Amino acid sequence: MNEEILINITPQETRVAIIQNAAVQELRIERTRQRGIVGNIYLAKVARVLPGMQSAFIDIGLERTGFMHVADINQSNNQTQIEKLLFEGQTLLVQVLKDPLGTKGARLTTQLSIAGRNLVYLPDLGRTDQTEPHIGISQKIDQPEQREAIKARISTLMPANEKGSIIVRTSALDASDAELQLDFQYLATTWHNIHQATSQTSAPALLFQDLSLAERVLRDLAGETTTQIRVDSAENFAKLTLFATAYTPNLTHKLVLHRGERALFDLFDVDAEINKALGRRVDLKSGGYLMFDQTESMTTIDVNTGSFVGARNLDDTVYKTNLEAAQAIARQLRLRNLGGIIIIDFIDMDSKEHQDAVLYELKRYLERDYTRTTVNDFSSLGLIEMTRKRTRESLAHIMCEPCPICTGKGEVRTPQTVCYEILREIIREHRQFNPKEFRIVAAPDVIDLFLEEENQFLAMLGDFIKKPIRLQAEGSFRQDQYDIVLN
Repeated sequence: MNEEILINITPQETRVAIIQNAAVQELRIERTRQRGIVGNIYLAKVARVLPGMQSAFIDIGLERTGFMHVADINQSNNQTQIEKLLFEGQTLLVQVLKDPLGTKGARLTTQLSIAGRNLVYLPDLGRTDQTEPHIGISQKIDQPEQREAIKARISTLMPANEKGSIIVRTSALDASDAELQLDFQYLATTWHNIHQATSQTSAPALLFQDLSLAERVLRDLAGETTTQIRVDSAENFAKLTLFATAYTPNLTHKLVLHRGERALFDLFDVDAEINKALGRRVDLKSGGYLMFDQTESMTTIDVNTGSFVGARNLDDTVYKTNLEAAQAIARQLRLRNLGGIIIIDFIDMDSKEHQDAVLYELKRYLERDYTRTTVNDFSSLGLIEMTRKRTRESLAHIMCEPCPICTGKGEVRTPQTVCYEILREIIREHRQFNPKEFRIVAAPDVIDLFLEEENQFLAMLGDFIKKPIRLQAEGSFRQDQYDIVLN
């Protein structure tokens, strides 16, 4: 299926939209201030060795020195004492494992790795012998026949004089030989440039920065089915053209600079799709709708018929709604970038044939997803259980934060509930203390309720405790927030 990729770049953020069938299928966002340094490779200098901690502080040119433990040092002689491996002033290549946090510097390693679309290159491990290359296979490729087959393919594609090691990612299973060759070319060129720069640069210096989102589009997303990659920044268009020429030459002719009067994302109403993808409800063309609930442990999706009544009978209505829902769910998972465990509650179907057709439709549309998914059959409760690999933060986590009123619950206590809670709290305070009067400080809606519908109960409580109760509305309070002041 042909696709277009839109890259909208501003100084503060980069946004990428993947378009298929004139509809937005996937969104990716990277914000400049939130871009870390994990994966960056530096020519560094040892600032201090700490034998007691078997660690060292490493100067990589940032405000704070980085930190490296002896276990993070690539060793060829099985030496376990850091003071025999490093010395102050020593120059070495390091890669960032963890970003600086608070007062702590970046966590570093000398065990370098460069990631491609399907392969990861480890330049410093070397081959164990000259007749067979060192090839590691992702543990997620767990079928023995698949592991042997992909290892054999990589062995035949690796250059005869290759000294480094290769780790095969799960995506390599579906990659063609041509795509794997492009990966080799990208990784070899990247490492050559890094290695060459070590003799031309003084430490500390940045030699390799992990790719920006726009560059990762060329490395990881664009392929044979991509017809155009539109970029709306002339400066970045030039940078991407240089990058493509060096690393992905087959994509250079697909890059197009967008010069139209309309904003690039307006061409396919991408911003409107983003707003929809941030909501719980997704309406279907038939009149049915989906409800998404995202929690820390899993995401649940509920399918409803809504106003769709169908043309024949209830079974026909349910079946058609579920078919449409299966397509919409596959698209929404990509748009929202939902990962982990996902439970789908389709409308109950009595027909096994209908269940199989809906399951097939869901799997068929999930095949277009760049992220690995696994889908189980309908359970005894009529639910579909599936997983989608977590590769980055979901769209909601990037663009939203928990509501300060409901703190992520999606609901707040009603003013009436808060009123009754306050009345109970006053009784507790009355039994424990002996103030002259009580003053209730609460949100305006709660105070209004005390002055109107709940006035009788407030008066009864005042008579019972024989103490005056005063009211004070505080506009800055949340609906469920209150304070009881003892005077």
